[in-house]
Amino acid sequence: MKSVDDEEWELMVSDAELFSIGKRIKWLRERRGISQRALGELIGRSENWVFKVEHDRMPVNRISVLVTLCQVLRCQMEDLTGGYISAVGTGIAEHSFVPDIRKALSLPTSLLPLRLDTIEAEDFAASVADAWTVYETQAERRYQDVGSRLPILLRQGHAVLRDVSTENELKVLPQLISLYGLHQIWLRRVGEPTLARIAADRGLALADRADDPALLAAAAWNLACVLTSAGDVGDSLELVRQTIAMCRPDDDSSVEHWSAYGALHLQGAIAATRATKGPVAWDMYRGAQFAADRVGSDFNHWHTSFGPTNVAMHEVHIKAEEGDVSEALRAADTVHVSPHLPLERRTRYLIEVMNLNRIQRDDYGTVHILSKLITQSPEEMIFSPLVREAVADLLKREKAVWRDDLRKVAQHIGLAA
Repeated sequence: MKSVDDEEWELMVSDAELFSIGKRIKWLRERRGISQRALGELIGRSENWVFKVEHDRMPVNRISVLVTLCQVLRCQMEDLTGGYISAVGTGIAEHSFVPDIRKALSLPTSLLPLRLDTIEAEDFAASVADAWTVYETQAERRYQDVGSRLPILLRQGHAVLRDVSTENELKVLPQLISLYGLHQIWLRRVGEPTLARIAADRGLALADRADDPALLAAAAWNLACVLTSAGDVGDSLELVRQTIAMCRPDDDSSVEHWSAYGALHLQGAIAATRATKGPVAWDMYRGAQFAADRVGSDFNHWHTSFGPTNVAMHEVHIKAEEGDVSEALRAADTVHVSPHLPLERRTRYLIEVMNLNRIQRDDYGTVHILSKLITQSPEEMIFSPLVREAVADLLKREKAVWRDDLRKVAQHIGLAA
């Protein structure tokens, strides 16, 4: 792919309005003589999606979509993003623990436990639970802490599965599937969608082996999260639909089963929205509301954060994905985010509300939320393309009333010295 030459680039950035990703996409598209409809067809999106992105009504927050756009528009990533997204979708280099995790996931599962002594199933379960606790509650260095644990935990989990008796295998599989779930979410957040897909696929294969509908629903939710995040929304929606049909709970089903079932509906709603299937999305959303009524309160079964609050958060998300920013913000005004929800879930939601304020050009509100984020979850901010896009955008029009707060955030995420 050729890069935009210096003369063209100077013309492109001479107008401040061209600095957003949406405006850059429009300029590069018109430079190639491609219509909005044609661009949508080339990248597997609708003409309406392209229109909303180019008019800054919808963000592009998935690296897979940015890469595809670069290929179609024949530009470099820095041309499309202004230089603040490079490397592996996060604007930073590959995480230091990714090579070790990649090596572990590249091995056949039969080779993972070699040369490991027998490990008690209870000890392994406690180790997985502790790693999840760190990821969901620790504000700083949790990616370092959890990333350092994942490769050895994977080896230990397969050692336990190797040594356990057939009748006790079903006691081990949920813990190992949970570990693969931790792999997929950690890998997605640090910008490794391919490895996240491998981890989620392995978890789903183990759940299929367990013949437990609740476990299958939880593992399918994990894979659906990866697919939706990577932009494979059609595959995600189909997986959700088929799993819902197979894993439908009844009146005697456990709260854990209903939680996984409800989480599947929420992920299906997001996938359907991104696939521009609005009626399907809201049908899925209503299914999640029904499941939340059965669950009755906010829980974190299977690490889905499923409950009435998470359902309400997804209403904000769906309306935002549909491009109805004002309605999304109105819905956000009614959501009380419980401090008992996992830190990661609270932070991702706050980032979304921040982005809605940015789209509305409420600069003061955007900086206010960025300041809350740096206190609540300073490490999570570094891995968020939406945060980086917002800060890069705001740096172009600093105001005295919030300049110092913005520069503190910019320095923290590496966009200012």
